[in-house]
Amino acid sequence: MSSDTVASTGSGPAAEDSLIVWSEDFLRYRWGEAHPMNPIRLALTMSLAHGLGVLDGVEMRAPVAADDALLETVHRREYIAAVRAAGEMAAGGSVAGFSPALAERIFGLGSVDNPVFPGMHEASALLVGGTVAAADAIATGAVRRAVNIGGGMHHALPARASGFCVYNDCAVAIAHLLDSGFDRIAYIDIDAHHGDGVQNRFSGDPRVLTVSVHQHPATLWPGTGYPEDIGPDTGHGTTVNLALPPHTPDRLWLRAFHAVVPSLVGSFRPQVIVSQCGADSHRADPLTDLGLTIDGQRAAILAMRDLADTHCDGRWLAVGGGGYGVADVVPRIWTHLMAAALGRDVDPSTPTGDDWCDTAALAARTVHPDFVTEVPAHTMSDGGDTGFHAWEGNWGQEAPDGISAHLHQSTDAAILATRSAVFPLHGLDPADPRD
Repeated sequence: MSSDTVASTGSGPAAEDSLIVWSEDFLRYRWGEAHPMNPIRLALTMSLAHGLGVLDGVEMRAPVAADDALLETVHRREYIAAVRAAGEMAAGGSVAGFSPALAERIFGLGSVDNPVFPGMHEASALLVGGTVAAADAIATGAVRRAVNIGGGMHHALPARASGFCVYNDCAVAIAHLLDSGFDRIAYIDIDAHHGDGVQNRFSGDPRVLTVSVHQHPATLWPGTGYPEDIGPDTGHGTTVNLALPPHTPDRLWLRAFHAVVPSLVGSFRPQVIVSQCGADSHRADPLTDLGLTIDGQRAAILAMRDLADTHCDGRWLAVGGGGYGVADVVPRIWTHLMAAALGRDVDPSTPTGDDWCDTAALAARTVHPDFVTEVPAHTMSDGGDTGFHAWEGNWGQEAPDGISAHLHQSTDAAILATRSAVFPLHGLDPADPRD
């Protein structure tokens, strides 16, 4: 396909004012053949983006791995040493005094979710380096939008691997932006899983607004992110959790997002928005239970871009994250993500192309069968309905056609719970739809 398949939005930063960070070495972040986070999703994303002309004429930046000093802005020194040692041992090396059993018990290294692999430290540090390179390009004014689809490791804790994440590139990049002089950063996380690692790092820091829109923690790991979790006293109002019921479809997810996020971002007045764009909110994701389509996910990405254009002079840092429909879902949504950042929006009706579909089908045969979703991926759309009804503040509003009353009421209850928890702390009225 040619670049004729993409179109400029006509507003906001142009492609030359945007940055795509990419390295083939991102594919070395590989947990194992049977692990759900297979790097083939990144390779297929780049293949699709190139095939559609999204990346025509775009000079991508290859990152350098984050050094220990940078990692230590979030992670403890002994944990970094353990990650390095675990990777060396997995490669057949010998590390004096290193105990795999202790590494698993203390640092979470070697668990089912987080098995050790050769070069673990180097691969993980490179992902961090990619997101920090994107942040630095924004901080220096070189670009206003930047994307690292290899990033988004939002679960990693200061001294523990968690949820397929070794080092928390999101948190390190936010810390770097703070060190670069920004003092109002909004972090918006739309992964199906709660953005616990980033929240934990900045909860209590009034300079960082963390907003996580996720599946309800009573129904999904890590079991955190209830609406009442608003952080300690010094950060009250800057920790926000919107927990949605399983099977929430596009129209209700977007209703909830727009009932909560724009008002809080407008009140906070950020200088830059950092978006974690996990694709596991898709209805076919094998690990989660939300009900979004590619179209709903695309609408969420465009909404975050619009917030950056409205409040931050376009300064927008976007990263990847979860997403385990590795051959058919992730490549399409993250191609939409890069296109959005470049101002080259792809029409949802655009065909993905026979060649790419053949490549994706072949790649899917190398993936563990539990993580092959077999979603039709012949166009850049699932035919989803993104025409949501705005939240009007009145309880008991009739459900739109095609949506159960129970799911509609459960979503509105989630909206009201989050608004009630944090809106008053921003001087906003939780019951007033104009706020």
